[in-house]
Amino acid sequence: MRKTLLVIVAIALTFQLIAQPDLKKLDAYYAKALAAWEVPGMSVAIVKDGKVIFSQGYGVKEIGKPEKPDGNTLYAIASNSKAFTTAAIAMMVKEGKLSFDDKVRKFLPYFELYSPYVSQDITVRDLLCHRVGFETFSGDAIWYLSDNLSAEQIIRRAKYLPQAYNFRAGYGYSNIMYITAGEVMKTVAGKPWGNIIQERIFNPLGMSRSVTSSKYIGQKGNFASPHAYTENKHTPIPWEDWEAIASTGGIVSSVEDMSKWMIFNLNNEIWGKDTLLTTQLRNTLWTPHNVFTVNNADNNFDTHFRAYGLGWDLSDYKGKMRVGHTGGYSGMLSIVAMIPDEKLGIVVLTNGMKGGLMTSIVNYTIDAFLKAKERDYSAEYLANFKRFTSEDTRISDRIKAKVEGTKPSVPMDKYVGTYYADIYGNIEVKKEGDKLRLSFEHSKKFNATLEHWHYDVWRIKWDNAEELSWFQFGTVQFKLDNNLNVEELVFDVPNDDIWFYELKPKKIR
Repeated sequence: MRKTLLVIVAIALTFQLIAQPDLKKLDAYYAKALAAWEVPGMSVAIVKDGKVIFSQGYGVKEIGKPEKPDGNTLYAIASNSKAFTTAAIAMMVKEGKLSFDDKVRKFLPYFELYSPYVSQDITVRDLLCHRVGFETFSGDAIWYLSDNLSAEQIIRRAKYLPQAYNFRAGYGYSNIMYITAGEVMKTVAGKPWGNIIQERIFNPLGMSRSVTSSKYIGQKGNFASPHAYTENKHTPIPWEDWEAIASTGGIVSSVEDMSKWMIFNLNNEIWGKDTLLTTQLRNTLWTPHNVFTVNNADNNFDTHFRAYGLGWDLSDYKGKMRVGHTGGYSGMLSIVAMIPDEKLGIVVLTNGMKGGLMTSIVNYTIDAFLKAKERDYSAEYLANFKRFTSEDTRISDRIKAKVEGTKPSVPMDKYVGTYYADIYGNIEVKKEGDKLRLSFEHSKKFNATLEHWHYDVWRIKWDNAEELSWFQFGTVQFKLDNNLNVEELVFDVPNDDIWFYELKPKKIR
């Protein structure tokens, strides 16, 4: 009997070894993909059946320097932080300290949005699934690169953001609402979000290299540098401080630490002998709260549903449930993807601004484990990236539309003054010598010199253009009334995230 049992175990172990993909082949694919995408560096880890089976760094930590990343190299994980926020809130729910369906005003009496009804009725659950009625990324111009705004000051400005769809009747990815969730946690626990994450998640899971703000990376060492992507090349830029908005995207981690996070989630929120979160609550986080339309005519991915849970993207993938998220920090992009049925998780952290690289690596890896037909996602996505880039004419169209030989409608002195935006604060237009200067009250890195473009439109020449990841080209129009009095600034900064057009600052008389 004992001999038979040993034979069965040996056969099972042999089958497991045969079933596992060739990790050397995956390693070679990752290196080839990084070179093709010309991203400075990345780290990749794979977990399977509760163990880390692969952890490797590629490229360099910073262009121009020889140091290579490894499994412990730190990167910003940005919006992958949201799942940590929802897990910590679920732990508080488990302890009876709050409910997902508690009204936000129970904890933050000052909370106010575009409608009295919405302000009164919105719940903690609503904050976490992007259904409050905002356009995707609405309000990011309030906090991005802010020098001095606190989380509460940012949240208080949310009432001026426009409604894009009916409350709970659509999807609009909202960083502002996750900042709000962080303040709810702070009120409930009586301590900052960062302390909560450290105590409830990092410490129990042994995520000893992870921090909740980039200001602490010097204490840890071995960190990559972020890189902006401008003029078809990556350039190193300084780390940004996202501590005030950390609950939406502040964590800095490594693939080794993120592997512990994935193992914890794939093991029904149990770590060792500790049940940090009940299966029921984990299932709540992984339950669709906001469902997206999918293209049922596209059979490339065998995907029939896509949705957002609470801090997680959800879908099916080749007959398996897929759970994950992506993150975008200035100069760094990241992705976490898990197939719970297979106890499989992949994390990719990069120090560049080409998202197709990390997505192709994840899809190729999952296919290898699911034994799907091999597909070169890197080559496909890179071709798509090049096509989309060449077809993106937002900036070139504006340059072509420039009317040469025009002059401003009024003397330069008339543009000078203080302009106030409800959602932001003061924006100053000053005259320095024969030039106009643009100065932002809360974001010094937005400061710029204005260069006449045409008529009453001026090009924005950012002081720190080389450090800006999300936008480069921009103009501002001085709107005049019928008597040629300057009334308002209208921004036009084409990009995919920071909506300057929401500012609408009016001149203070």
